[in-house]
Amino acid sequence: MNPARPITCILVANRGEIARRVMRTCRELAIDSVAVFSDADEHAPFVREADRSVRLPGTASIDTYLRSDLLIAAALQAGADAIHPGYGFLSENAAFAQQVLDAGLVWIGPPPGAIAAMGSKIAAKKLMREHGVPVVPDNTVETLEQIGLPALVKASAGGGGRGMRIVRDAAALDDAVAGAQREAASAFGDSTVFVERYLEGARHVEIQVLADTHSNVIALHERDCTLQRRHQKVLEEAPSPALDAHLRLRMEAAAVAAAAAVSYVGAGTVEFLLDAAGGFWFLEMNTRLQVEHPVTELVTGVDLVALQVSIAEGHAIPAELLVAVPLRGHAIEVRLCAEDPYCGYLPSSGTFHEVDFGSVPGVRVDNAIESGSEVPPYYDSMIAKLIAHGSTRAEAARRLVKALSGATLHGPVTNRELLIDLLSRWTELDAPGAGIDTGWLDRHDLGTTPAPNAVTIAAAALAVAASRRGRFPTGWRNNASQLHRQPLLRGSAEPVEQVVEYRFDRADVLQQLVVDGTPIEVDTAVRDAVANTAVTVHGGEVFASHGRFTFTVPPMFVSPDDAGRAGSTVAPMPGKIVRLLVSAGDSVVAGQALLFIEAMKMEHQVVAPHAGVIAEVFVQTGQQLDGGQPLLKVDPS
Repeated sequence: MNPARPITCILVANRGEIARRVMRTCRELAIDSVAVFSDADEHAPFVREADRSVRLPGTASIDTYLRSDLLIAAALQAGADAIHPGYGFLSENAAFAQQVLDAGLVWIGPPPGAIAAMGSKIAAKKLMREHGVPVVPDNTVETLEQIGLPALVKASAGGGGRGMRIVRDAAALDDAVAGAQREAASAFGDSTVFVERYLEGARHVEIQVLADTHSNVIALHERDCTLQRRHQKVLEEAPSPALDAHLRLRMEAAAVAAAAAVSYVGAGTVEFLLDAAGGFWFLEMNTRLQVEHPVTELVTGVDLVALQVSIAEGHAIPAELLVAVPLRGHAIEVRLCAEDPYCGYLPSSGTFHEVDFGSVPGVRVDNAIESGSEVPPYYDSMIAKLIAHGSTRAEAARRLVKALSGATLHGPVTNRELLIDLLSRWTELDAPGAGIDTGWLDRHDLGTTPAPNAVTIAAAALAVAASRRGRFPTGWRNNASQLHRQPLLRGSAEPVEQVVEYRFDRADVLQQLVVDGTPIEVDTAVRDAVANTAVTVHGGEVFASHGRFTFTVPPMFVSPDDAGRAGSTVAPMPGKIVRLLVSAGDSVVAGQALLFIEAMKMEHQVVAPHAGVIAEVFVQTGQQLDGGQPLLKVDPS
């Protein structure tokens, strides 16, 4: 048993929304907080909210947030007496935890030995087998033939879907392993991977555990994280609709046993795959706070970060939780990410000119951005989490839809529309027997990007005209036969041109309107609808309906640089080339992979837009790219 040691100042060895989340609890506990920041995060909100901050020179994770020596030096320099690692980066690094302790600092997390035991998924699965916890076949004890297909290649030190590949053909195993190793090395600094049987049709259910230094270990119920894309969670909720009281008790008992097996201390999560027959299989243990911890906080009424701090100070778990953990209502969390789900989940970066999440009863927002925030291309694409609590699942989902629909987000593309679509139908999509599993979203046809109606397009075009007054004439023309014409572009991958033609009278009253060649009868209702559509112009970008629809204003003349790109593929986002698969003179077919770009900790494939011959290659492996930079030129066959 450790003696109580009051904590007065915590360095948060992380960034973004988790740094802000920990700092919020620090303020409530009257504990000072210290931020560390890379050059890319110098002006981020979490830096300003800290009581003190220390710069980590550089932008890449490997040079900043993954440098344990710099983090510990920053803590000592700033006068911190404890380090909270958040999640990701070094949060599950046993060596870092030990270095923190060796420096005389308090580590707000489990003992290094517990992290080591569970941090290696290979070692953890062996340990769970020894303690009778069900584990799916993997190459720690079986060959690929014994494991069977489909199989899953996984990073041993990983999490968050990084370093994972599904293999359905044994011939594809080597490429899958190589790709997973590259991604794992970049995200976690450890390229070790293993192979396990991939369970088709399974749900992902995890148990929140809490342990102290007084031999108490409890479960704070479950979270269902089944809705995922590319093995990364999109929506999490508590309680799980797939569990009854008996199954909940069984899974909680297994999770408590798993934590006790490694003498765990602090907050952690034991993850399971749940099959259709009610069998559950150990997946991994995350020896840290989870991204989705807020749903547990909302249904149990506890502050998990405050409990982490209390346990790190040497206190016992509160007596009332040892007696019974509350389970009230239903909570749902969604991850708002700077990415385009309708374009292969391509990440986006840039400036959020205006951000306002408003205030919806029952909805909590843990966000990393505010108006003016820059989203750099070096880190994870998640920019905020919205969490709703309600008396029922349907009520929580409705509240999230309202919050997402009304949020003002003027900046890079996000997955907001996909989240709204899923939440609007969530109780129907995930009803018993509906077939939601961890691979459902990857199999699901998302369709095309939701399109604005004609009035919204017209309002966007007229806003451009209004923003140019003083430099250009208004919409009134002396020659009544001619209409003003304003083209707009919508979409980022293959922009759709939308043309609005219009005329105002001398009193600036809208008289005629044509949208994409279709005349609109202009009456009072149309004028009011156009006038009341929320539209904001930021430079060459136009944001309508709180930013749910984004347009760009095409240049009047094509620049020489753009003209030179004809026939070229261009980088869809800033990043680094990790694999170049073709050379000048190679013949390619439409859709053939040409190269891989690493951006926001994931690998993204660039394919041939049409059949042809590689005429020129403008880049090389390892090169850093800007968004829109030419990559290769493909001459059509």
